[in-house]
Amino acid sequence: MADLHPTTDTVGWREWVSLPGIGVSWIKVKVDTGARSSSLHAFDIEELPGDRVRFRVQPWQDSDRDAVTAECAVHDRRVVRSSSGHTEERIVVLLDLVIAGRSVRAETTLTNRDQMGFRMLVGREALRQGFVVDPARSFLGGRAPREVRRRNRGRELG
Repeated sequence: MADLHPTTDTVGWREWVSLPGIGVSWIKVKVDTGARSSSLHAFDIEELPGDRVRFRVQPWQDSDRDAVTAECAVHDRRVVRSSSGHTEERIVVLLDLVIAGRSVRAETTLTNRDQMGFRMLVGREALRQGFVVDPARSFLGGRAPREVRRRNRGRELG
């Protein structure tokens, strides 16, 4: 059987990624092999004509700094069961995400993750594009710059 992904990168259970197509420079994610698709914290989700969706993204917990408004084509709609067993129908969009220096396209559901520790989960569908996960390690793909990490922790300078 041919190797579909000749380059395999190892990522940790949490990583820093960017979502260049929607203007999110940095967001800390949980790498979740238990989830099929990726999931992004989104709010003010508004369905638009032409099977499009507009939504807002806040990459930082408890802060609207660096928030962006994005608009994408609706790729799909799915019923998703959360880790707590709750089901909800979610809009799915295709997002390019840069993880460990590589760009991959990920089916991403939009949902309110306000009470979750991470604003985004990266699921199996994205990971099978040439990644293996070391669950004992973090940030193998590199870290965001220090000033970005401080914003994420709410310790802004000046």
